[in-house]
Amino acid sequence: MKTNAARYLDSLGIEYELREYAVDPEEFSAVIVAEKIGMPPEQVFKTLLCVTSEREHVFAVVPGSEELDFKKLARAAGTRKAEMVSLKDVEPLTGYVRGGVTVFGAKKDFPAYVDETLELFDVISVSAGTRGTQIVMSPADYLRAANSGKASATIAALTKDARP
Repeated sequence: MKTNAARYLDSLGIEYELREYAVDPEEFSAVIVAEKIGMPPEQVFKTLLCVTSEREHVFAVVPGSEELDFKKLARAAGTRKAEMVSLKDVEPLTGYVRGGVTVFGAKKDFPAYVDETLELFDVISVSAGTRGTQIVMSPADYLRAANSGKASATIAALTKDARP
């Protein structure tokens, strides 16, 4: 199924593969999505909508196997603090439902901060803009597409450090 995100990538001439999977309405784990599409969880990136202390919205894109470190996101965004946007605000701000958020074709071009591990892989997966469909593409193409709108994508260390 072609999504707004897929049409956005088509408009840029970017190659990708759509992978569909069965959706459990109660399950939002990126690790489960990774299992369903046959990829390691560290290559399946989740897109989280956050808000800074200046009330600016930003996307944080982190591996499905990791947890976002809000202090690192705030530092990357040059702000004092960052936190998740209220769940009720996700769809009105992005046009996407929880579990289907992507930077591609979102209602607004919010700046994106992408975890540095993205560049370690030949291919990565992100939501295609709807639950049940993932986009598999190269990290270079992801960054090119994320930087082609009015917003920008910045690479940064965004995940919590592993505890010894």
